Amino acid sequence: METDFLETRLAAVAAAIADKTRASMLCALMDGRAWTATELSMMANVAPSTASSHLAKLMEQSLIACVQQGRHRYYRLHSSQIAGALEGLMGLVGRDDVVMRTKTPGNLRYARTCYDHMAGEIAVALHDALFRLNWLEGEEYSVTAHGKEQFQLLGVNIEDTAPRRRYACGCLDWSERREHLGGQLGKALLHTCEQKGWMRRDLVSRELHVSEKGKRKLAGTFGVVF
Repeated sequence: METDFLETRLAAVAAAIADKTRASMLCALMDGRAWTATELSMMANVAPSTASSHLAKLMEQSLIACVQQGRHRYYRLHSSQIAGALEGLMGLVGRDDVVMRTKTPGNLRYARTCYDHMAGEIAVALHDALFRLNWLEGEEYSVTAHGKEQFQLLGVNIEDTAPRRRYACGCLDWSERREHLGGQLGKALLHTCEQKGWMRRDLVSRELHVSEKGKRKLAGTFGVVF
């Protein structure tokens, strides 16, 4: 029966995630980059041989994918849908917001990547500003005529390049417990910020570094001040 299949699959996926080592690997992959088994073993603090067995279990449930590049094999999250589901689960981890904010490093709470788009305090503020400034509207996150003009002036690609992925949507931010911008538009906005030198990704974590120029431009363009 269909219900039996769904229940079995859900249990299998939950079991794959319900291990601290595998959870550490999934969290590391939430930065949107691909990492080798050795790199992931270091992040999860386990031996490379142990990491390989954990990675195999994650691949078995289609939570991650393996990319061959020459002699090396790299692992990444299987899709943006997986990243969204993981971000949602992170939001359920801590019920006490005070405790959650205390345990979350300040730099990650401020600005980080959520797979291929922005997350954290600055991303939530940008999300709200896009609606306040009438660039986006409605529950479907529709781009207004004014928004289309402004996104284009900013250099953000607003073309629908991946029909199977939602163009724009809210993604629950696990540290702020509010929405930040996800989907293709969220990815495009982060890309533009990186291209302009407003933000840059950390080499070994999910942290986003916001430049002084970026802070000025975000304040002038969106009224977002940090």
